[in-house]
Amino acid sequence: MSAPETSDRDAAAERVLAAKGHELAPAAAELLRGALASERPNAHLLPVEQARRNFDADFAAVGPGEDVAEVRDHRIPVEGGAVPARSYRPAAGTLPAVVYLHGGGWLLGSVESHEAVTRALANAAAAVVVSVGYRRGPEARFPTAVEDAYAALLWTVEHAAELGVDPRRVAVAGDSAGGNLATAVARLARDRGGPALALQVLAYPVTTTDLDVGFDGDYQGYFLYRDELQWHQDNYLADPGQRDDPLVSPLEADDLAGLCPALVITAQCDPLHRQGELYAEALARAGVAVEQRAYAGMVHGFFQLPSVFEEGRDAVELAGAALRRSFDAIRRTEQ
Repeated sequence: MSAPETSDRDAAAERVLAAKGHELAPAAAELLRGALASERPNAHLLPVEQARRNFDADFAAVGPGEDVAEVRDHRIPVEGGAVPARSYRPAAGTLPAVVYLHGGGWLLGSVESHEAVTRALANAAAAVVVSVGYRRGPEARFPTAVEDAYAALLWTVEHAAELGVDPRRVAVAGDSAGGNLATAVARLARDRGGPALALQVLAYPVTTTDLDVGFDGDYQGYFLYRDELQWHQDNYLADPGQRDDPLVSPLEADDLAGLCPALVITAQCDPLHRQGELYAEALARAGVAVEQRAYAGMVHGFFQLPSVFEEGRDAVELAGAALRRSFDAIRRTEQ
């Protein structure tokens, strides 16, 4: 590595950090500086398969996360085949269930890349977390991932006895594009007659394809780039006309009433922070019970890293507490 190359990368990093870098929490600033100084091209400049390997390797490096009482692998039947899933049980007995949908822009990410958060969430929520390896773009474009995610919810309820879960106490959760899929599952559960959901937990969710609204350019390069978000959309959607479909852009929907309650978690230094904030506001206007929590100094991806960020650990505990309250409320009404 030559000195001029190093200098160029350092200068580029300083340009990214110049305007808003002071807002970052120290741990987030350190991680971002390392990413900006890396020789690795950003995901949207790579073939999808290479970007996937890089994404999984980055998150595997933080370790598998907390111990849980039991981990089981499953195959969930979907139209045209089956998808992998992994369940994490924190304790014995009949427990509530959380269907978890990983992030990665509908193209990247996997059950393995999200082990740390799914294990932590199982313990925090005192619930069985079923993490779903839905089919991804560009091989399987919209609405495949949405239908896979909904099929996983149905499968979880139908296999409640096998999983040791209470089919009346089920929630859905996801981060980033997985948060987008969680909003879609909540909509389908409402529109297709169930299953009833206790809560939707949305960590910095994608809620609109309109990047003029949903991308804060002040945080360009804070792990995400506008061109990268467009790359994800282009590889996910089968047709540009799908951009405003409420299963893709729930923020554009005018019929949010009747959705299950929501917890929306956002990060201050995330270019997508407004997507979660605006969606929480839209849900509240529609009469949906919603709690929104913004984490100061945090970046996109922090929820996925509870062993790296104290704030990530706190956000998982927040989600776990919200899930426990929702599940307990259902149990009380049934007594």
